[in-house]
Amino acid sequence: MMEDRSFYPEGDALVSQIATRHRWGAFWRTLFLSATIIAIVVLLALLYNIFNSAFGLVAVENSINPEELTADGTPLEELSQEALVDILAAHISAGLGRRLEREQLFLENKTVFEDPVVLNELCTSDEPPTACSLPARSKEDVYRLVLERVVVPQVVQTWSFVDSVFHRNQVLLEAQQEFPNAVVEFRSWLTPSFITSPQSSEPELAGVRTAIIGSLWVILITIGFSFPIGVGAAVYLEEYASQENRINRLIQTNINNLAGVPSIIYGMLGLAIFVRVLESFTSGAAFGVIDDGTTANGRTIISAGLTLGLLILPIIIINAQEAIRAVPNSLRQASYGLGATKWQTIWHHVLPNALPGILTGTILAMSRAIGETAPLVVVGASTFITVDPSGPFSKFTVLPIQIYQWTSRPQDEFRNIAAAAIIVLLALLLTLNATAVFLRNRYSTKMT
Repeated sequence: MMEDRSFYPEGDALVSQIATRHRWGAFWRTLFLSATIIAIVVLLALLYNIFNSAFGLVAVENSINPEELTADGTPLEELSQEALVDILAAHISAGLGRRLEREQLFLENKTVFEDPVVLNELCTSDEPPTACSLPARSKEDVYRLVLERVVVPQVVQTWSFVDSVFHRNQVLLEAQQEFPNAVVEFRSWLTPSFITSPQSSEPELAGVRTAIIGSLWVILITIGFSFPIGVGAAVYLEEYASQENRINRLIQTNINNLAGVPSIIYGMLGLAIFVRVLESFTSGAAFGVIDDGTTANGRTIISAGLTLGLLILPIIIINAQEAIRAVPNSLRQASYGLGATKWQTIWHHVLPNALPGILTGTILAMSRAIGETAPLVVVGASTFITVDPSGPFSKFTVLPIQIYQWTSRPQDEFRNIAAAAIIVLLALLLTLNATAVFLRNRYSTKMT
């Protein structure tokens, strides 16, 4: 039978149709290029705003000049720990000193504000006070307390990085007129001490050490909980479950729907289950970590990690299913033909070939989890905490919560340290993602 070609355009009609196709192709190419450029511009604007706030000139006024605290002119940071404690004791009230010392001793096996006899009796009792169960503060911690409680530096004005560089003379003149007693200096709010210092009520002394440690603890528990369960569920749904079964179809539909549930819902679920119902487990009382009843609730790291684990579990399952589905069936048939069982085929052939895709999905899920705020607010992350978490049953804060708390403060300098904390969060996220990408590429190389 001869093919009817009467409907194909010819001559001018063909030329016109080809020109129309080229115009539509150019239109869509321009549209997609414009979308890419807009995305890059928005990203650059975001990074510009962050870096513009994280660096710049500041005007600082001290309640007491640090040089007045040392008789021989020795810089404050070079004094011994005993000398720093003496300065602290001479300038703060006894009540405040006792409260700080109950939290943690200033000197090893020595008290400054408490009665040594009374404290020794308490320490030998069955339930020693907090000060007896904690090591002494380091010299750096005491130095920070001297700055915070005695020197009391106050940032009275901040300027952006652009103004500090391009309008420096104007900024210095303005600072001299409005703050004659202030010291104007160029400050990078992102410093080593900012990363290694705990939270503080003074933005000049605040750091993100506790938030970084808390974020690492939470993401470790999140991945440790969700990754094996998610991959196991994906293996069952793809390799064992029958798609014709109504229950299996219902499970698959619910998994797909759960991936789009707002994160605040997972926070409410975590509050109801992990914080309240499983309080004895998440607080550590069930394992003897603490005495039952000594903590108010289960608002701990493990509750946060399990909550975020539920949040990203559907994402890991769906991505793992796609990766397993992409493994060629010929590989399975070849394995069966050599006498391997179904599980041997899955373990030795399917999972190793699907692992790069599974890790890609895990990277995306981890990126979402590390930036979540709403579920952790509901579960009970602290907005102000100065003690580093020591385990999964500790109270905690994380970088997104810390950034949220700082940006809600009215002082400009808190927004400056919030910008610095955002840079730390981005660096932490890129580091974790780079590690996961390295592992993915390593497994991909082994399989090729």
